[in-house]
Amino acid sequence: MAFEAYDDYEQGERVQQWLRQNGLSIVVGIAIGLVGIFGWGKWKDHRAEHQAQAADLYQQIQVATASGKADNADQLTDQLLKDYADSTYAIFAAGDRAQRQVQAKQLDKAIESLGWAESHASNENLKALAQLRIARVQLAQGKGADALATLDRMPPKAYEGVAQELRGDVLVKLGRPDDARKAYVAAKAVLGENAPQSVQMKIDDLAVAGKQGA
Repeated sequence: MAFEAYDDYEQGERVQQWLRQNGLSIVVGIAIGLVGIFGWGKWKDHRAEHQAQAADLYQQIQVATASGKADNADQLTDQLLKDYADSTYAIFAAGDRAQRQVQAKQLDKAIESLGWAESHASNENLKALAQLRIARVQLAQGKGADALATLDRMPPKAYEGVAQELRGDVLVKLGRPDDARKAYVAAKAVLGENAPQSVQMKIDDLAVAGKQGA
């Protein structure tokens, strides 16, 4: 019994000694853990509020655009891109502004807006969509080589059918009908039953042009 009592006493002393040596670090560790838990919760709340504010601002942009208040929409877009550049809504807003700029024949400004969207998009699909739209504007500018280079930056399977049709349009402008036809055929194969009639018409036009040029 004495031995058992001594053993318990020795274990107790060891525990006390360990706590004296490590007690502060335990307290600090618990404190850090609690701060981390509550800090993470506050961070999530902040992110949710941040996204909600961005969404509200984007909705205001849509209302302004629908009301024909382009200047107001542009001002709100500037604010969204400045204060909420990390949100998906900023990418949408930049794309919407590019569309307004294209309609206003401001193609250089549209390229800038879409370039912003491309560089800030963390989602690969959104980035590829911005690239596709950049290529369209570049083609409208008569910059076929630039448009082709932009399409080459896109992931191979991103918006494949639409991208292949646009590639065909670019290649036609560049005077490469054989390559254009391959692109159109590829577009039709990818789109399948959903392929617009325009794709087949473009293939047929190239065939007619080829016969006439023979």
